[in-house]
Amino acid sequence: MTTRLIDESLFENAENGESHDGDPPRLVGARCSACGTVVFPRQDSCPRCPDGAMSVRVLPASGRVWSWTLQAFQPKPPYRTPSGGHRAYHVGYVDLGEVLVEARLVVPRAEIRIGLPVRLTTVTAYQDEDGTEVLTFAFAPDRDGGR
Repeated sequence: MTTRLIDESLFENAENGESHDGDPPRLVGARCSACGTVVFPRQDSCPRCPDGAMSVRVLPASGRVWSWTLQAFQPKPPYRTPSGGHRAYHVGYVDLGEVLVEARLVVPRAEIRIGLPVRLTTVTAYQDEDGTEVLTFAFAPDRDGGR
């Protein structure tokens, strides 16, 4: 099956859901040269100060669940319903050290908790009209115990 990333600008050196070395892609944010603020996704100006230039910052692949909830109802557009219809899923913030990233959490209900070690992965967001599987980033339990 053909795949593509939902937005290649969110990832470092990635194509079709994998980096050039075969590992899952890494998320890319930006860091302010003046105050050190890190943001995700990338942006051209610092949200905290007017003085710094924003440079690319590759984010860690693992972190910990900071907060989470169950997305039980179908979100409003631009959400695209996956084939088979909407199914409830976990979403939350993942603490990557320098920045909190909002993401889908691919964690069974019995395991999800604040502080859970998680690792970056990709999951299918939806299928395009031509059958292409569109991948987005998510976090799954890090069985190696996190950082």
